[in-house]
Amino acid sequence: MKPENEIWNDLRRLTPARIGLRRAGASVATRDMLDFQLAHARARDAVHAPLDEAKLAADLAGLGAPVIATASAAGDRQTYLMRPDLGRQLVAGADAALKAHRGDFDVVFVIADGLSARAVALHAQPVLSRAIPALRAGDWKIAPLVIVRYGRVAVGDVVAATLSAECAVVLIGERPGLSAPDSMGAYLTWQPQAQTTDAERNCISNIRPEGIDYESASFKLTHLLRAMRARGLSGVALKDDSDRLLIGEGS
Repeated sequence: MKPENEIWNDLRRLTPARIGLRRAGASVATRDMLDFQLAHARARDAVHAPLDEAKLAADLAGLGAPVIATASAAGDRQTYLMRPDLGRQLVAGADAALKAHRGDFDVVFVIADGLSARAVALHAQPVLSRAIPALRAGDWKIAPLVIVRYGRVAVGDVVAATLSAECAVVLIGERPGLSAPDSMGAYLTWQPQAQTTDAERNCISNIRPEGIDYESASFKLTHLLRAMRARGLSGVALKDDSDRLLIGEGS
């Protein structure tokens, strides 16, 4: 029979969760406690870290679509955290800049810092660099890429309506956890409007190399977009069966 430490080490290779923590009397061992405190500090830092819009725009510039940087009605990070409603609205005057690019688009990609600017800084470009060419191969018309500082998911509804895009995909930094301070989510909505609810969205969560990798995320994203257009709906009425297709391709 394996020693207890070896058993825990085998299990730790399968999950980033903190399991089998060492003890020092009635307390957690110092090393494990310090590791927890470091993870907690990284999660807190991720929430407050600013988005480097210039670098993100430069990273996205090679994808063959104009890049527009704007902001929500939340004027600063603290307001964004305290007033979720303002994160769902565009800053005054932003609609005029967007209307200059208005067209007949199939989809608009909105990149928002959300609760982890680091997440979109790391993961948005690798996902879009795979998804956009796949959609263009199917004659999808891609709207300008829109970066929204202090944005929440529903700000994508406003962007899509302003640009006249049939679908909205919002790539956004998710709430940091103790094992993932840089997880990105993708929220997909068919024909979003002011009355759109979260039940009408599809979500791909935990996009990062240690979670849903870039290839899988882009496959799921494009698969869902095609299904949305084919069926004319999104959200709880549209089930994501891309895992079955991915498993079928790999077998």
